[in-house]
Amino acid sequence: MLLSTLLQAAEAASLTGFGAALGAGLAVIGAGIGIGKIGSSAMEGIARQPDAAGDIRTSMIIAAALVEGVALFAVVVCGFIL
Repeated sequence: MLLSTLLQAAEAASLTGFGAALGAGLAVIGAGIGIGKIGSSAMEGIARQPDAAGDIRTSMIIAAALVEGVALFAVVVCGFIL
């Protein structure tokens, strides 16, 4: 209810483009931070246990793909707002 009211007010003030760009930017920044933390943690894990490098790398790639998928979905939703 509140969200629809805010969207109507923003549309009346023609701020939808600004809001969509801001939302897409925040989604991309969040994804970048998340993937950076995933990579950092994976490198620390590989440094501690080099024998488990393959398993850690696989888990890292899957987690990074999930984060990137969510970010892509958020950018697409922000594009639909326009």
